[in-house]
Amino acid sequence: MLIHHEFEVRADARYLFDLTQDYTQRAKWDTFTKESFLMNAKVAGVGETARCIDGIGFSMDIVYVSYQPNEVAAVKMVKGPYIFDKFAGGWQFKELSAGLTRVRFSYNITARPRWLSWLLTPILCFQFKRVTDKRIVALTAYAEHHSQVVLTAATQ
Repeated sequence: MLIHHEFEVRADARYLFDLTQDYTQRAKWDTFTKESFLMNAKVAGVGETARCIDGIGFSMDIVYVSYQPNEVAAVKMVKGPYIFDKFAGGWQFKELSAGLTRVRFSYNITARPRWLSWLLTPILCFQFKRVTDKRIVALTAYAEHHSQVVLTAATQ
């Protein structure tokens, strides 16, 4: 089942891309992820893996399948909680004007066990959508505040 979120942030695309893909910064804005880190690299990129752990201890390992700085990052799950049969996500960043970016999060989720997926997938997606809505609010607030701080410091 596909889930889409589209929203605008008063920050430039480069800043937003870097903020969302820098695992050392993730805990500063991400309300869902308690801990996250790249497993065998210093920076994200195609083929690199990362682990994200939520507030109750469930972890998911993802691998980057697309990585175009300032534009697109896409991942798929390679290991995760039993309830996820499949998980893939993509984040797109399109700068609309100086300091204004449209962000699109897209997720494709299928629940397990497969014979019950028809029932569990919509429930899992509903919960994931609620969590993502909170993450978007937090990302927007953090990015807009800190982007202004960065811009102000750069002009002084």
